[in-house]
Amino acid sequence: MPVVPHDHDRVAAVPDRGPAAAPDRDAAADQAAVVDAVLSGLRLSGAIFLRAEYGEAWAYESMSTQGMGRVLDVEPEHLVLFHVVASGRCWIEVEGGERLWADAGDVIVIPYGDRHRMGGTADAELVPIERLLAPPPWTQLPVIRHGGPGPTTGVVCGYLRSDDPLLDRRTRLLPPAFVVRPAEGGAVDWVRSSIEYALARTTLDDEGRIAAPPRLPELLLVEMLRIHLTSSSAPGARLVRALHDPVLGPALAAIHADPGRRWTVADLAATSHVSVSALDERFREVLGVAPIRYVFGWRMHRARELLAARELGVAAVARRVGYESEEAFSRAFRREHGVAPSQWRPGS
Repeated sequence: MPVVPHDHDRVAAVPDRGPAAAPDRDAAADQAAVVDAVLSGLRLSGAIFLRAEYGEAWAYESMSTQGMGRVLDVEPEHLVLFHVVASGRCWIEVEGGERLWADAGDVIVIPYGDRHRMGGTADAELVPIERLLAPPPWTQLPVIRHGGPGPTTGVVCGYLRSDDPLLDRRTRLLPPAFVVRPAEGGAVDWVRSSIEYALARTTLDDEGRIAAPPRLPELLLVEMLRIHLTSSSAPGARLVRALHDPVLGPALAAIHADPGRRWTVADLAATSHVSVSALDERFREVLGVAPIRYVFGWRMHRARELLAARELGVAAVARRVGYESEEAFSRAFRREHGVAPSQWRPGS
């Protein structure tokens, strides 16, 4: 059994006592590699859907997740929202959460599409977004102009759909809302130019559906997640803590990189150089699930992804996600989803 180093049970967000140490470049590189492993398989689709100009004083309340899902034709459980602050300053808060402030160049991410409120620097009455946004179908990209004669805050809004475990409403591994501040220079310029390009190229088809440049919103969100996951120590962000954790980080990277391997808790513990009991305790404490349950969830996600691609048969998908037989895979898939893989596959 591997020996457990004393410091492996410390919370990563708690600084060491004593004199400040020089930054550990190897640790930073390892952390970035873990984040890359988690994000490399992220599958998203979406578009810019709204531009807004808010004059002080202003404030609004969004639709419910279900309402926004209907407007955007996205399943509510798979809805991700983001707001790029093009100019000015604003705040955002999700019900029950703290108020967060964002400035020009910042990107606000609402990973589970929760109902939220936004407003400017001056006090204003909350207005339901339904009063400001015409219902679809739209004949052009909607533009909201709302508020008073004061300084203007410009916001560009986008949505994405994803069934990735990272963005699963049931486990909520990320905060309900967070603000990403790209570094001055290249990152800020890239966000600004990407949004300008997306706005210029976004159109509506004959049925009022949004047709946008492929991959731009997805690339934007992945980059914002990368910045957040490698720099945030926000309390309550379970996955952020897990990725920074010296025990969970290596195990998560290994699982995401090779979901088809017949993982045991002992294998994962060896990857992290801790005991089986220490790894199991850490998974339950930080992620709220046992290690093998996490492995199973990730395998089912990869299975859905492979089935949707329609390039492999069910037996081949079963082998890719770690099952020796199609029958065993089908039983597990049916327990999780209520239908057999062949019935779940889109177009079946």
